[in-house]
Amino acid sequence: MATTNDDPLTLARAALPHAYAPYSGFPVSAVVVSESGRAYVGVNVENAAYPLARCAEQIAVGAMVAAGERRLREVLVLSTSPEPATPCGACRQILYEFGDADTVVVCRSTQGSERRFTLGELLPEAFRLRDER
Repeated sequence: MATTNDDPLTLARAALPHAYAPYSGFPVSAVVVSESGRAYVGVNVENAAYPLARCAEQIAVGAMVAAGERRLREVLVLSTSPEPATPCGACRQILYEFGDADTVVVCRSTQGSERRFTLGELLPEAFRLRDER
């Protein structure tokens, strides 16, 4: 889903109940806002074969890419944990592929706690095949 009308937190809250997390019991939703201002939503989708699970951030980035966009400017991660959860290492690298060190990452809990980072803070030595961005 892509939208330009709703704010990322509203979208993340609406998507969170749709997360499929029967194994971890840890639902997560994510919204990536592209350079164009469109917001793309994802939720985590677990699988009985644990390595096949997909994080909310990965699904949101996939929706952005499927829509033809390649640059993101902001990320919101919403979790049900008491403290905000940050993206896992794999998600940090995937986000960096389409963002840069200054891309804002907002991590919130459903209880209202919030932490803000840049991708550079979360992944200071990101792997790149090229550094032309």
